[in-house]
Amino acid sequence: MTQGGTAPRSNPEAWFAKGQAALQTGDLDAAEAAFRKVVALDPRSGAAYSNLGVIAMRRKNWDQAITLLRKAEKLEPKMTGIRLNIGLAEYRRANYAAAIGPLSSVVKEQPGLEQARYLLGLCYSFLEKYREAAAALEPLWPKRSNDFVYLYVLSISAFHAGNKELDQKASEQLVKVGGDRPEFHLLMGKALLNHEEGEKALEEFQKAEAANPNLPFLHFNLGLARQGLGQSEAAEAEYRKDIALEPDMAYNYEQVGKLYEQQGRDEDAEKMYHEALAREPRLTDSLLKLGQIHQRKGKNQEALKELDAALQLAPDNESIHFVRGRVLLALGRKEEGKAELAMAQKMLDSMLDKERAKRKEREVPNPELTQEPQ
Repeated sequence: MTQGGTAPRSNPEAWFAKGQAALQTGDLDAAEAAFRKVVALDPRSGAAYSNLGVIAMRRKNWDQAITLLRKAEKLEPKMTGIRLNIGLAEYRRANYAAAIGPLSSVVKEQPGLEQARYLLGLCYSFLEKYREAAAALEPLWPKRSNDFVYLYVLSISAFHAGNKELDQKASEQLVKVGGDRPEFHLLMGKALLNHEEGEKALEEFQKAEAANPNLPFLHFNLGLARQGLGQSEAAEAEYRKDIALEPDMAYNYEQVGKLYEQQGRDEDAEKMYHEALAREPRLTDSLLKLGQIHQRKGKNQEALKELDAALQLAPDNESIHFVRGRVLLALGRKEEGKAELAMAQKMLDSMLDKERAKRKEREVPNPELTQEPQ
């Protein structure tokens, strides 16, 4: 180090140490500047790129974090921590399919690494790969069996996977550890919603509301319950309450948009979908719904852009292929349109039964589970 504690201009090790010290004290700007110096002097420093990725993660700049961490991974492919952070960043930007690869590799190398296994199980659950989710989560029972969220996800994964014994075990433990706390009633209500028991779910949410009316995500879930019971006005009122408490939670706007669309209020629905996407650009349903609205209005070029974006996020969604096929036909692109419609029909035909499709339509969003697990 030179006099005054500055790092020599041509010494990447000194700049790295300076960056590490700044990162440990939370001075992200100074840390970033130091690690940028390192990669300028030593472009093959995977550790420096990794730390720049960590800085981007702390700033919640997930796209930049992924770019930096991928560079680090190429330079240091054996560093497990880099792949764990890639999985975490993909998880935090709701790109669950992309998170599975790096997280699976980490779990394979270190089966006892709790965070990686938990994230992997959550990703499988969000992607409706419930059998894989239950298999990933069950080994965490000794460490997580007093964790509300863990028990809830394990229960719904086991339920949908047809593992009645594990579902019962997780559900009973959820009741046992929950007591009468509002968080317990919230998750019990969520479990009941997933079991399609709307009236009972509403009762649980109301118990939570009586204890803590400002509980995060409570009014969102009350809205889902009331919407499922056909109580549209009451549902919107609940979503509006949650927006007042959590203005950046995109799912509230999306659900209000769906209510408006059901009421034939396409203009109002369109505004709400745009509000949702402004907060979370990766909401497939909002992109699809905008595409459908613009298709109905004859704005097929706009619709195609939205459907293309939705298709990138959910290539196996038959509804996107169907609407996109109709839009392509309207644009005169007949061969492409026919191919898309054929793809949609093939996907529908491959479904195991009609109940699976109905269950997918009634799927309960889980925004409260996408926070970084503790």
